[in-house]
Amino acid sequence: MQKHSNSAVHAPFEPGGAMMAITDQEFAALRTLIYNRFGINLTEQKRSLLVGRLQKLLRQQGFENFQGYYDHLVKEPGEKGLSDLINLVSTNYTYFNREKDHFDYFLQTALPAIVSRLKKENRRDLRVWCAGCSTGEEAYTLLILLHEFLGTEYGQWDAGILATDISERVLQTAMAGVYPEDRVASLPEAWRRKYFRKTGDGQLAVTDSLKKEATFRRFNLMNNQFPFKKPFHIIFCRNVMIYFDQPTRDALVSRFHQSTESGGYLFIGHSETLGRNQTLYRYLMPAAYQKGTL
Repeated sequence: MQKHSNSAVHAPFEPGGAMMAITDQEFAALRTLIYNRFGINLTEQKRSLLVGRLQKLLRQQGFENFQGYYDHLVKEPGEKGLSDLINLVSTNYTYFNREKDHFDYFLQTALPAIVSRLKKENRRDLRVWCAGCSTGEEAYTLLILLHEFLGTEYGQWDAGILATDISERVLQTAMAGVYPEDRVASLPEAWRRKYFRKTGDGQLAVTDSLKKEATFRRFNLMNNQFPFKKPFHIIFCRNVMIYFDQPTRDALVSRFHQSTESGGYLFIGHSETLGRNQTLYRYLMPAAYQKGTL
């Protein structure tokens, strides 16, 4: 049965307030805005999720309906409103050493190959980008592996990690570098002792010496061009493209390719694929690819 344009979906009831409703027109407007600005493709099945995540914000800011909120977003100067929107809409779930086989490949295959090549070329700049870094666990895991591989030579390299995300909320957690012990439990005990300190309240904090090697920045992967002066040797962008449709994924992979050094690596999430028809990267293993050498 076809829905009328003014049909609405109700979010779960919240104590202290009536349920909010969203019309087809309002949902379409917000969905298009989110897609155009952030690449996230909200299907009809995500409709109630959108309402559930936004209705508290609307009440707090005094909006009586989603149309008024949308009008505010498109007319407001600056990015604060859109930043608040993506903070609520984006899903951020991660933990240390997630999808461990990627980190094993990074440590045992990708890093040795790149470091060996750079040494032969008398270069000491190792560029790694963690795109869609969420709350920082992936970026810090990569940093730990860099330290473990390079050992005492680490200080002789211009290394570290660039970690970016669209959500300021998760970036604040990443920059703080403090996590519940169970989130860090997947790391070997020796690494936990070496790279973390106990805070006394059941949490572990990344050591200052490791934390300073991570550069966290807000960045929108939907930018038509990436601003980086030099390409990266390794890019991790895992479990981000699952929220994009195929044209958006294809365009993003093309931009990644332009920002990957010849022979460099791209890691995506295990639930993602570049597709059988893509020719930019060479398939290595599930969700791991390499840019061809010149």
